[in-house]
This record gives sequence, C-alpha cells and structure tokens, in this order.
Amino acid sequence: MRGTKPHLRADAEAITDLTAPAWLSRAAALEWCRVMPILTERKILTVADLGSLENYCVAVGTVREMEAMMQDEGRVIDTPTGPKRHPAVGIQSDAMTRARLLAAELGLTPVSRSRPAIREDDDEDELI
Repeated sequence: MRGTKPHLRADAEAITDLTAPAWLSRAAALEWCRVMPILTERKILTVADLGSLENYCVAVGTVREMEAMMQDEGRVIDTPTGPKRHPAVGIQSDAMTRARLLAAELGLTPVSRSRPAIREDDDEDELI
C-alpha cells in the first residue's frame, strides 16, 4: 500500500466496547485489551472491521509467543546437518509483517497517529 492513506472517519455504527473473543491466545487477548480502548475512542471500528482487528491481535500474539519460545530455546538450533536458525524466527518475522500492515489499516502506527485521525467532514475544507 503506497501513497497517502485515506483519512479515518468517525462512524455512526462504531463499536463502543467489545471484549476479546474467547478463542484468542492469551498474548493476542492482551493486545486486544490494549488497542480496543484506542479504537473505541476514535469511533472508527465497526463490525465489518472485526476480522482485521482479530487478525492483527493474532499476529501480535504470535510475535510475542515466538519471542518467548526463542528466549527459552535460542535463535539457533543444532540439527544433524549443523546449526540452523530456529523455525520460530521465520514465523515471528511473518507475523511482524502482518501485524505492521494491519496496524496501519487500523490506524495504530506512528504515521497514522501523526496525521489527523478522524475527519468529520471533507466539505468544511471546501467552504473555507
């Protein structure tokens, strides 16, 4: 996704509060609880966006779970053919990429926070 991202708008059907789905891992549920108040305050999250939010939380949860695994087992493992990187390195890298892309869609990145997050009405600019 290149170029200028569209401005996020407050939605009359925005979700005001929703608990994390029970099927999320502990790490993913913690991320849900961290970002849900931010998205609720901005009033941009609707039922249609829940899939993106769930996928974002799963990706962040995976990053944290893979990090914990590598802290326990190391980033390099011994194999019969010699040392190799731990499989969790690749899984974590893929999850980081997914999380970053989904965070941008949800307005959770530093760049998305630095621009006006919500525009009430584009017509106001035209009247000035």
